[in-house]
This record gives sequence, C-alpha cells and structure tokens, in this order.
Amino acid sequence: MSILESFDDWKHFLASRVTQAANSGMNRDTMENAAYQIGTYLSNQVDPKNDEERLLKELWDAGNDEERRAMASVMINYVQNKKQ
Repeated sequence: MSILESFDDWKHFLASRVTQAANSGMNRDTMENAAYQIGTYLSNQVDPKNDEERLLKELWDAGNDEERRAMASVMINYVQNKKQ
C-alpha cells in the first residue's frame, strides 16, 4: 500500500522526513521550500486517495502562491506538533 492511501501514513511519513531534515541541519526556509515543491507536485501529478488529501488539493488549488507557501509551512507545523 502506498503512503498516499492512508492520510495517517502520509502524516507519519512527512513527520519522519521533517525530523530527518531538521536533524541534518536543514533550516526552516529550506524545509518550507521543499514542502511547497512537494505540494505543487502532488497537486499537479497525484490523484488524491482519500477525503483529507482531496481537501488539501482543493485548498491548494484555490490558493495563490503566498497562500500555498503558508499551507506548506502549516503542514510542517502540523506534523511536528503531532509527534509530540
């Protein structure tokens, strides 16, 4: 099963990658840029597999560049706060 099949699996995967990035010394701006690029890729190339992913895609598509960057930042915060 793909990590995109389950939103919980996706959150755990993303949290793990954010932790790895932080532990390797990646700064917040770089992580946010990477999250923005991943969000853009997912929105353009991947069909949402569940209701949560569909909502994120719809919000992403409705936003402008600044709002999408904010969403990427919030997703990082979200997964960091979930692991605590």
